[in-house]
Amino acid sequence: MAKKKQRQQPSATPATVAAARAGVEFTTHSYLPDPAAPSYGEEAAQALGVAPERVFKTLVADVDGTLTVAVVPVSASLDLKALASATGGKRAAMADPAAAERTTGYVRGGISPLGQRKPLPTVLDASAASHATICVSAGRRGLEIELAPADLAGLTAATTAPIARTSGTASGA
Repeated sequence: MAKKKQRQQPSATPATVAAARAGVEFTTHSYLPDPAAPSYGEEAAQALGVAPERVFKTLVADVDGTLTVAVVPVSASLDLKALASATGGKRAAMADPAAAERTTGYVRGGISPLGQRKPLPTVLDASAASHATICVSAGRRGLEIELAPADLAGLTAATTAPIARTSGTASGA
């Protein structure tokens, strides 16, 4: 008799596994990503019918030589000065995409703040607290995880600070 293979659910990623193991309440949402989309986050918001202020993007920055995760609404840009300040650093710049992928274990456009290969210091934009739930990447393009901001902050040991810039020529977008 052949052994039955256990199949993982299509939505199982290191991010969803981390949330499930922690026992937090979450929902996954999937959509068919467009490889030509100019913004992965805005595409997710539109595809899921969720306000862009509730869909958050995960950006990896280098703060004084330390890779750091910034989680900001897709409707805003990352304020690198505010990120540096929130982490007690002096300078922040966007991380090299290859370094971000290698360190987190995720590909660009699918980097999740959860279930990273090497957990990085994380800062969640303060605007997240104004929503009952937010959506972040669940670890691959076309898959989002919706959970309470407090649960995301707890799972990632995130600091919460105003790190998003909503107008003009913000850096880090």
